[in-house]
Amino acid sequence: METIAAILSRRSTPKLTEPVPNDDELQLVMQCALRAPDHGRLRPWRFFAVTGDDRIKLGELYLRAAEQDNPELDESKREKLLNMPMRAPMLIIAIAEVTEDHKVPSIEQVVSVGAAVQNIQLALHDMGYGCMWRTGEMAENNYIKTAMGFSAKDEIVGFLYIGTPEQAPKEVPAPEPGDFLTRWPSH
Repeated sequence: METIAAILSRRSTPKLTEPVPNDDELQLVMQCALRAPDHGRLRPWRFFAVTGDDRIKLGELYLRAAEQDNPELDESKREKLLNMPMRAPMLIIAIAEVTEDHKVPSIEQVVSVGAAVQNIQLALHDMGYGCMWRTGEMAENNYIKTAMGFSAKDEIVGFLYIGTPEQAPKEVPAPEPGDFLTRWPSH
């Protein structure tokens, strides 16, 4: 697949099933991720692949994290948290491990991980897999970061839900480039 065709045809895929990338495919996906721009060669990228019953453990971690803020969660919220990782047969958690007090600002380090995530999505799309990039309250939760071995300064950039699309993704109208691009200075 040509690069431009891949970019223009990639869509988020919310309904995913087996199969997922095998180990060799996952290694290639990671090679693509690690080609993201990286000012200062800080290599802020950290990724966790979660499959099988480990998704249950991740749901339990989400529940414990939410209970830190609200020990009296209602049953529907508890079930939602436990089931979140079960939306797809594989997740990749993308984290920016930020180097503080460096000439490269933290925003550039986080954006580098965002670029790596885009590379992951494009590589998966090229291989015929689907992906959905999600964030939400668990991405902002310091309990989750600590449990995964990171600190509050680090950023969970996304939870990538991965698998084989159950159906073709919906066509989404393309924005008009002229609505977002302006020549500077404008005349």
